[in-house]
Amino acid sequence: MEYIEKNNGDDNLQSMLVGTVMRKIKSRTWKKQRYFKLQDDCMTIWYKSKKAGNAHSTFSVGDVEAVREGHQSEVLLSIADEFPADRCFTLVFRGRRGNLDLVAESAEEAQSWIRGMRKLIENLENMGERERLDQWISDWFKKADKNNDGRMNFKEVRDLLKMMNVDMNEHHAHRLFTMADKSQSGTLEDDEFVLFYKMLTQREDVLRVFQEYSADGQKLSLRDLEDFLREEQLEGGDIQQQAKQLIERHEPSDAGPSLNAMTFDGFLMYLGSAEGSIFNPQQRGIFQDMSQPLCHYFISSSHNTYLMEDQLRGHSSVEGYIRALNRGCRCVEVDCWDGANGEPIVYHGHTFTSKILFKDVVNAVSNYAFKVSEYPVILSIENHCSVEQQRVMAHHLNHILGDKLLKSTLDGKAPIGLPSPEDLKGKILLKAKKIGGLEESFEEVAEIDEDNLHLNKTHFCLFLFFFVFFPQKSKQRLSKELSDCVVYCKSVHFNSFKHSRIHSKFYEVASFTESKARKHMREAGAEFVHHNARQLTRVYPSGFRTDSSNFNPQEMWNAGCQIVALNFQTAGEGMDLNDGLFSVNSCCGYVLKPSFMRDPEKRFDPDTPQKRDGYRPLVLTIQVISGQQLPKVNIKEGSIVDPLVRVEIHGVPMDQAKQETRYIENNGFNPVWYDTLRFSVHTPELAMVRFVVEDYDKTSKNDFVGQYTLPMSCMQQGYRHIHLLSKDGTSIPPSSLFVHIRISPLE
Repeated sequence: MEYIEKNNGDDNLQSMLVGTVMRKIKSRTWKKQRYFKLQDDCMTIWYKSKKAGNAHSTFSVGDVEAVREGHQSEVLLSIADEFPADRCFTLVFRGRRGNLDLVAESAEEAQSWIRGMRKLIENLENMGERERLDQWISDWFKKADKNNDGRMNFKEVRDLLKMMNVDMNEHHAHRLFTMADKSQSGTLEDDEFVLFYKMLTQREDVLRVFQEYSADGQKLSLRDLEDFLREEQLEGGDIQQQAKQLIERHEPSDAGPSLNAMTFDGFLMYLGSAEGSIFNPQQRGIFQDMSQPLCHYFISSSHNTYLMEDQLRGHSSVEGYIRALNRGCRCVEVDCWDGANGEPIVYHGHTFTSKILFKDVVNAVSNYAFKVSEYPVILSIENHCSVEQQRVMAHHLNHILGDKLLKSTLDGKAPIGLPSPEDLKGKILLKAKKIGGLEESFEEVAEIDEDNLHLNKTHFCLFLFFFVFFPQKSKQRLSKELSDCVVYCKSVHFNSFKHSRIHSKFYEVASFTESKARKHMREAGAEFVHHNARQLTRVYPSGFRTDSSNFNPQEMWNAGCQIVALNFQTAGEGMDLNDGLFSVNSCCGYVLKPSFMRDPEKRFDPDTPQKRDGYRPLVLTIQVISGQQLPKVNIKEGSIVDPLVRVEIHGVPMDQAKQETRYIENNGFNPVWYDTLRFSVHTPELAMVRFVVEDYDKTSKNDFVGQYTLPMSCMQQGYRHIHLLSKDGTSIPPSSLFVHIRISPLE
């Protein structure tokens, strides 16, 4: 196989193939030796205890997201005095799976594994569609070849079909087996298995589309492909150039590109690629205006960032910050309390959650804030500390973050509005309580010119008089050092929208629980939107959610709330929507709000979208055609998925809707529906579309199989594949849905 050949001759990989004894570390007291080895497929890591007879474990290289070198995890930091950094490394897995912390016997062995794993991950990421398919087929072959003789008998094939989620009658399975067994040996070898797999995965649904546009039924000429792109995919721009590029990129036959034609295999590859996916690839990178005030963006935000589980007994960890920041989160929460030895700690106060040091959190933020996005990070401080420990907090912020910490306005002048994400690139902002306002720091140092000398002195004296004799009332004493770290995000108590309109400053940030935010939306939706066009608002989950579950963030986005804080550690609908919204714009954590939510002159009310200027409702028509290789969810022997697809629209109240296809009995491998679902969408600019696949169960709740969520504004029309994600939001190739999308004006 090409992939394995590509890795031959690499010293690090050769060393991994031989195998190494390393210590697996779980805590200061749990450190056990394990034998680790890269399998011959260069895709699987195998490991077991040194004791004879113990069961072994494996994991796929594809499950590993990153390799961290040195003491880059909480566990390895805790044993830093015992093992030097050059022998330590951490494998970080995708989704919410725990890290694997390892200590090699020598620095050289650690480097072999660090470099080798990084190379394998890079190779996987650079794999083409064809290589991925070869790899997938090879994986199935290995799973089915129980006796490891490099060939498969019919019994092994029957077992394989069950593993693959296929319920096929024995006669049909035997017919395919015999057709593939070209050597008539009664077993399938490499090429014969590939043929069997291709017959098994024959895409009649795609073939039907191909033949509709192919003039001769054998290939798509350049003109045929242009017609398909123009009429079906509704592509714009230079269609001929696009067609030529698609042939060059996806046509596997040698003759195709020279003849300017695409075979069925090439057409299938195109539809399975990024260009053929439902998500518009032009909106993957930064494509929005990033120079507007911060309050004009939705900001990816985390609640109780330090928690890895629930908020009563959960484990607190700096890993929570690393994971959130690596997912593009731009606002993290830090719950600060007085700790021992004068060191502030972070945990969920008055609960049994474990505690971590504030300075360790700041270190993690400093190291990971800008790895995936260069746009500003907001530290939302819940301050329960004494003045003494607040001073320690300020010291750590200044000392560890250095120039990254924003300490003053950008141009050193009294500002009149919030700066933009572009202005604040590489900066960390503190959101916390502040003594006085932003203007006062400028009144103290106001420039004194000749004409205004007397006036400025008078103002300054008056200011000092009021500041000394009428100090601001505050339940909590604040340290000036910590207060000085707050510039554009001063935490304030919210009175009313009317009060805010008259008195509040653009740099003041109010926080609401989800129930308070809902109450304001019910009573004054348009006022809420107007308020959020001028200043930032944070919404966070109710304290009653002790299981760290999430509310639906969409209703808060409908009101223009920017900092909608979710429990990133909890998978489900809330995080699916969050991941979907922030998958655009290079996953940078900032998404520009629609224009009617940014303009204070416009009066948008999410409850009456038909009243807004520029109201243009749409009809979204989705034909759910088929599914491909859906994952098995029920581990019971012989059970096969009965899949159905539910399409959900999340948006303004008028747009909230759900529709389902029928379920297909006993076929998770290649179910076919051809079911059409129609939705009226009144505010498409705010609408999110969530595709959910479930295993139908008539006696109990359906089991989750996979999902994919994206903004309606990012959908490509025509025939498209939807590459499904797991409950954790990680990809589960090659599981997909094949759909046809049409968006038209609502008549």
